[in-house]
Amino acid sequence: MADATRAPWRVLFLCTGNSARSILAEALLNRLGAGRFEAYSAGSTPKGAVHPESLRLLSAKGYDIAGLRSKSWDEFAAPGAPPLDLIITVCDNAAGEVCPIWPGRPAAAHWGLPDPAAASPADAPGAFARAYEQLEQRISALAQLDLAALSPEALKRRLAEIHEEAQS
Repeated sequence: MADATRAPWRVLFLCTGNSARSILAEALLNRLGAGRFEAYSAGSTPKGAVHPESLRLLSAKGYDIAGLRSKSWDEFAAPGAPPLDLIITVCDNAAGEVCPIWPGRPAAAHWGLPDPAAASPADAPGAFARAYEQLEQRISALAQLDLAALSPEALKRRLAEIHEEAQS
């Protein structure tokens, strides 16, 4: 894991399709992390396009959506990729998959959330809003952590607690 005293901490959010939850998480941490974090997202089998409802929601909340894209996690395991400090899976499928070997031995956590992209078109706006709110709660807590004060084991515990607290 990288030196916690240096900024920014690089965080990769993983989901199978990289079109909804991981995209929302990337945008949220880049905003809430206030320069302390640099967030990315990727998928094991990316859809190739960001879900339109992800883009609509983020745009409505004032995010710049121009650079958001669905991409493979292979980009982040390739030579020249940015070194990662933390990887967070946001779907149960991605958590169970065999991941690439990540350079730098980043810390890892799992924050499984229901897939809003699985909702019917009529239910999609509400499903995406709920996913956004759940991620916002977790990511706000992550952004407030004093990373320099946490050992790798304490960080892993704290990330699990953030997820558990959000579940209740």
